[in-house]
Amino acid sequence: MRCFGCGGDFREMDGPTHPYMLSSAGCWAAYGKLLALEYQDRAYAVLNRLSVDTYAVQHPGIDTPQARNSVGIHLSRLSLILELGWPVSKANDVMQIITAKKFRFPWLTPPASFGPLTVKNVLEAEGAAEHTAAVQLWAKSVWQSWAEHHLAVRGWIRELVGSFAMPRQGRAT
Repeated sequence: MRCFGCGGDFREMDGPTHPYMLSSAGCWAAYGKLLALEYQDRAYAVLNRLSVDTYAVQHPGIDTPQARNSVGIHLSRLSLILELGWPVSKANDVMQIITAKKFRFPWLTPPASFGPLTVKNVLEAEGAAEHTAAVQLWAKSVWQSWAEHHLAVRGWIRELVGSFAMPRQGRAT
C-alpha cells in the first residue's frame, strides 16, 4: 500500500497513525520499529533526532497549527544539522530555545515528492554504521525535496536563534 504521506510502499494493515503527521498505518508501524531500534541500542541512537525530523517533514499533514509548527521546527533542525553542520545535540538544544518562543510558523506547501527514500530504506540497513549512513542519506534527500522553502527556513533560524546560528564553511556529511 502506498503511504499518502511519503509515497513509499508499505504493508497494508489496520492500525494506529499519528493525529497530524498523516501516513498509512504500515508506514507509521515501520517508523515505530525504527524508533524502537534507535531507543534500544545506543549504537543506532546517534542520529535519532535526525530520524524524527526527517519522518516528520516527510509526513507534513495538512494546514493546521500543530502541523505548521511541526514542519517548521523539524525543517529548522534539519537546516542546522545538514546545512550548518551542527552536531545533533547542539541543534536539539537550540530547538528548545525556538520551541520556548512559541513562534507560529506559517504553512509551507509540501513538495510534490519527498524523494525516493523512506523509513523503509533505513530499516533495510544492516548494522549500526549502515543504519547511520542510511539515516543521513534519507535526511539529505528529504531536506532537498523542501528546497523551495530553504530561504524561509533560514530566515526563521536567523529570527529565532540569531547569533547561535552562525554559518560555517562546508556542509555536514
